[in-house]
Amino acid sequence: MITISYQSGIFVLQSSLIVKSTLSEVWKFISVPENLFRITPPEMNFKITFQSALDKKGMYAGQIITYKVSPMPFYRASWVTEITQVQEKKFFIDEQRFGPYSFWHHQHIIAETDEGVEMRDIVSFKLPFGGLGNMLGGWFVKKQLRKIFNYRTLKMKEIFPGNS
Repeated sequence: MITISYQSGIFVLQSSLIVKSTLSEVWKFISVPENLFRITPPEMNFKITFQSALDKKGMYAGQIITYKVSPMPFYRASWVTEITQVQEKKFFIDEQRFGPYSFWHHQHIIAETDEGVEMRDIVSFKLPFGGLGNMLGGWFVKKQLRKIFNYRTLKMKEIFPGNS
């Protein structure tokens, strides 16, 4: 399920998915930046452009990752994120340092449930250009983010085939 609300100038996307797997396996997958490519729609042309050699040892607070992504035709954006917090097998947070948003804070939370592992995403973001950006781009960005998170849900069900 995906919802997007608007509160005090900030959009908040919330997504939830149950994955039929173990906490260890889900964490192992989501904590590897290269796997983001596997769950991003191909038309977005997602590509990691930088990771330090330390990144091969696992996710850590302070980790910087740079990407190129095409959120719409004929537009390619550079994006720099920092992993600001990590609690293994529980959550991590990434924040945009440079990129297409005025503000981006993404919480990735996982927890065991009776049905499997719940994956929750809470993305707080602000568009550039203030009210004008919200008026002109808000509908488009919300549509794109819903598409991305719906695609992720489908891909996670393929990657973890215990899902129906």
